[in-house]
Amino acid sequence: MSIATAVEIKKEPIRLSQFLKLANVVQDGIEAKIRITEGDVYVNGAIELRRGRKLVSNDLVLIDNMLFQVTRKDS
Repeated sequence: MSIATAVEIKKEPIRLSQFLKLANVVQDGIEAKIRITEGDVYVNGAIELRRGRKLVSNDLVLIDNMLFQVTRKDS
């Protein structure tokens, strides 16, 4: 598997749908909902079907063969 791209968040936790928008892999919440409910998104190696799934630092998100790591932005 490839090296994860770090995506910085300001505050923990962040909802999965918000994270996908922040990572620029979906354009809006509707697209995020569709991709998640169709089983296209993995969190920490498991299919995730809940768009409200809360992510924290070091969680790994896989979509379209792209791996992202949640990273907390230091203030």
